[in-house]
Amino acid sequence: MTEITLELEGMTCAGCATRIERRLNELDGVEASVNLATEKATVHYDEADVAVGDLIREVEAAGYRASPAGDTHSEGPADLLRVRLAAAIALTVPLAAVAMIGPLQFEGWEWLALALATPVVFWAGWPFHRATLANIRHRAVTMDTLISLGTIAAWTWSVVALVAVESADTYFEVAAVITTLILLGRFLESGARRRSGQALRALLELGVREARVLRDGVEAPVPVEELAVGDLFVVRPGEKIATDGVVVQGTSAVDRSLLTGEPLPEDAAPGDGVAGATVNVSGRLVVRATRVGADTALAQIARLVEQAQAGKAPVQRLADRVSAVFVPVVIAISLATLAGWLLATGDGADAFTAAVAVLIIACPCALGLATPTALLVGTGRGAQLGILIRGPEVLERTRTVTTVVLDKTGTVTEGKIRLAENGLPLEALRLAGAVEDASEHPIGRAVAEAARAHFGTLPPVEGFRNVPGRGVTGVVEGHRVEVDRGSVLVDGAAVGRLTVEDTVKPTSAEALAELRALGLAPVLLTGDSEAAARAVATEVGIERVLAGVLPAHKAAEVRRLQESGEVVAMIGDGVNDAPALAQADLGLALGTGTDIALEASDLTLVSGDLRAAADAIRLSRRVLATIKGNLFWAFAYNVAAIPLAVAGLLNPIVAAGAMAFSSIFVVTNSLRLRRFSSPRERT
Repeated sequence: MTEITLELEGMTCAGCATRIERRLNELDGVEASVNLATEKATVHYDEADVAVGDLIREVEAAGYRASPAGDTHSEGPADLLRVRLAAAIALTVPLAAVAMIGPLQFEGWEWLALALATPVVFWAGWPFHRATLANIRHRAVTMDTLISLGTIAAWTWSVVALVAVESADTYFEVAAVITTLILLGRFLESGARRRSGQALRALLELGVREARVLRDGVEAPVPVEELAVGDLFVVRPGEKIATDGVVVQGTSAVDRSLLTGEPLPEDAAPGDGVAGATVNVSGRLVVRATRVGADTALAQIARLVEQAQAGKAPVQRLADRVSAVFVPVVIAISLATLAGWLLATGDGADAFTAAVAVLIIACPCALGLATPTALLVGTGRGAQLGILIRGPEVLERTRTVTTVVLDKTGTVTEGKIRLAENGLPLEALRLAGAVEDASEHPIGRAVAEAARAHFGTLPPVEGFRNVPGRGVTGVVEGHRVEVDRGSVLVDGAAVGRLTVEDTVKPTSAEALAELRALGLAPVLLTGDSEAAARAVATEVGIERVLAGVLPAHKAAEVRRLQESGEVVAMIGDGVNDAPALAQADLGLALGTGTDIALEASDLTLVSGDLRAAADAIRLSRRVLATIKGNLFWAFAYNVAAIPLAVAGLLNPIVAAGAMAFSSIFVVTNSLRLRRFSSPRERT
């Protein structure tokens, strides 16, 4: 399957998005998801059955416009909306004044009202009527249908009353004010929607435009697009790193906060990996490019965020289904209201007013924005904090999780073995370190680093030999030294024991406290020994430990917890964690881990700080709560106001204002997610 993102024009409501999505999905081999807030469609299609041109023609056949993302995208629609709104306001203000203020009225003022209202209703409000005509051709109805019917009905009734019915009330100002208010709501809403995607756009703009490539010892500035894997480039203090790479020369501190959300810079030395767009704080670095263009960490983060924003949470799919039947039901209620009033009172003006009020107040435009705007803001804020949410369905799972299973090495601990302070004589440490300095084993490296920390330089080793499963031997300064991963022997005599340990991350205990505060019961799952696992668990405050679990059996342990009734979140970072991450109800992978672990997870924590897991769950729950709050208010005002409109207690102008306010409220409520904060930002 091939994936493409289409940029859409002409959508005005949730019904538009649903209609385009349905038309695309009717094509063979096509799976499409349309997002009203981003005005994009994410389409998976089989190139053997469908071409991009077919997709675009299908969108156009539905009455909208489409182009592949990245093509020149005109700002015309936004500019035209601004012009229509300005013209509508200029004509509606004097119209409303003369219609509502008695002293301003003069003989024949209704003809002036007709002249002022007509361009507002038919030119400024043309997007609503155009969408309605397209809907009629395809035997469909959307929220625009309600607006179009309501305003044209008010204008038509007023013309009939002016021309043929003596002393009858006209409603030109109702038609004009409704059009203007809804245009104002759409304009404010479009601005708020642009702000809701601000975090992602800011992330994409963080990239470097130019790199200093090192060629024959000379720095040559080149556009970053021309960088190739293997190129050496220079990064001076205070500059951004051009692309992902490995440091080959120099030492410095690198500010990775844009990717991880962590405030403190991290040391970088030869052999360390660095990410593009992060900031070189102090020293001069020479970096070898390892990933460029769309393969960089920044590009992958942006792609994951966009994919998450393009999806739909289950609650939104329910709203889409309700929306599909809601509009026809509202039209039926409006017609019934008109007929009921005429039968009960015979007063055509009152009957008409009530029917129009039903059409306008019921328009559930806010439904289409309830989910995507919250996702836009929430996932964008998450990216700023180094939290990547793979898809909107993940949000539902965070709410139900009861148990969090944590891998030990590299997740709760640093994953870096060090020699414990156990009273080993310094001379024995020096000799053992000299032998282990020739070894590549992690324990050997830990011994050598500890010895070098004490003595600086170590003596050379002769006759080095690695004994698989046992240890290493060699001759140092004429002494036969044997290190068997437990004891150190010099000339055959035992001189001490080596004890290595994996250091617990400084923030792990705090992270576990935060996870417990979220109502999650922690479980430590490790292949390490019971004693080592218990020591770590005690240090960070975990009571339940599953030790000695082979990598192949980790997923089985997660399944066993699920079968006992637990809803399980799994946090890990290694290849051996991938099956368990996939098995868990919610998988969280540390971004410091392997690609396969990241692929198997639902949430990716770009930093290695376990506190980000608590942030991720809190943010996901906050986004879900915001979506549900948006949907509640989008429905609630309809449910409360429709009976009032049917009873004739709601003026159509007030109804239009309330409808426009509901959309603005939903977007504004979503924007509050930009203020989500993490304790990590304050450390």
